[in-house]
Amino acid sequence: MTQAELLAELHIAVVIPAYEAASTIGAVLEAMPAEVRVVVVVDDGSSDGTADVVGQFMRADPRVILQMHELNRGIGAAMRTGYRRALDEGAEIIVKMDSDGQMDAAYLPALVLPVALGEADYAKGNRFLRPEALHQMPRLRLIGNAILSFVTKLSSGYWNLLDPTNGFTAISRDVLASLALDRLEDRYFFESSMLIELQMLRAVVVDVPIPSRYGSEESHLSVARNAFSFALKHVRYGVRRVLYRHFLFDFSPVSLLLALSLPLLAFGIGFGARSWLRSVLYGTPATAGTVMLAAFTTAAGAFCLVQALIYDVLSVPQRPLTPPRLARLRRAPAGRVAP
Repeated sequence: MTQAELLAELHIAVVIPAYEAASTIGAVLEAMPAEVRVVVVVDDGSSDGTADVVGQFMRADPRVILQMHELNRGIGAAMRTGYRRALDEGAEIIVKMDSDGQMDAAYLPALVLPVALGEADYAKGNRFLRPEALHQMPRLRLIGNAILSFVTKLSSGYWNLLDPTNGFTAISRDVLASLALDRLEDRYFFESSMLIELQMLRAVVVDVPIPSRYGSEESHLSVARNAFSFALKHVRYGVRRVLYRHFLFDFSPVSLLLALSLPLLAFGIGFGARSWLRSVLYGTPATAGTVMLAAFTTAAGAFCLVQALIYDVLSVPQRPLTPPRLARLRRAPAGRVAP
């Protein structure tokens, strides 16, 4: 028995947020693997007949369910609707796929497997783990994702992950039911906010190497329009994570090091800048003691900050919250799950 056949014993649901996807949603639904029991398509206020295309598939495939939003509310709002419907349908593992056809459904078993084995609570695709697939990615998108990956590591605390905006994901019912879904962002910050909320639960998240397919579809995301708001959200969520994780929920070495580093840096930089400004204005050279005091406190603060960062990297969650649903897969013969 293959791993895909064993996965068919699980109740797997796929949630597809769709907006203006009439030209692509059909191919996505046609390629849906047989082991998927429920497919929830959330039409997020489309005006191009997306719902009509989905309706045609509903008549031929009883697995397909259509949820409608009268107005466009964003991918996060669509996923909240889809996640809740999947939970109501009794799904044990819920997969998110986009409606643009960039995600190859043949890799769905590989994505679900870590969650089914209880090795992870949330699995996500990673386009950077297959070097040959990087050549297919537009250069600007590749650079942008690399920068965004580092920023998301800082704000989410998942230092082991890359490609944070990858929307091909799988989550266990247990963890999804524990998430505060209303705290997830409505629009394009959804994937990042999902990681941050998972960190609050100390859920284990893993990357699965899955390449994307790029066609003629156009993204609805404007980088120039959203870059500043994304940066502010990463700062806000990052500060919130550190306060909750290292000061409210627990007191760790990170807590002590941050408590030392910030005052030392503030004093060293402030005192040094003030002394330099006085020297410029009055023409009086700063004394050796003044320079040493500013340099020592600044260096000590920077050292404590780097050490806090190291401890934060080492504190990535390692113990999954999800019990194994297919423990016998550990005894199954190793086989190729995806092409």
